[in-house]
Amino acid sequence: MAEKVQNAIPLSELAPGSKAKVLTLFAEGMVRRRLLDLGVVPQTIIECIRRSPIGDPTAYRIRGTTIGLRRDDAKQIMVEPLVE
Repeated sequence: MAEKVQNAIPLSELAPGSKAKVLTLFAEGMVRRRLLDLGVVPQTIIECIRRSPIGDPTAYRIRGTTIGLRRDDAKQIMVEPLVE
């Protein structure tokens, strides 16, 4: 049975300027494949850079690359916020 992390949140709730560690992906099919291809894999550090003026999409930095994710896709990624 997978260990439950108490402070896990969906990536979509990560505030701009904050970093987190990817815990798991709930996405399936082509969306999951795309996220894995972008480097969104467990234990990877991801930083929320900024949100668009209307709140969607959001820019994230992962493995030195900036990617844009829609809120619906980011909701399927569980992360653990990192305290700096």
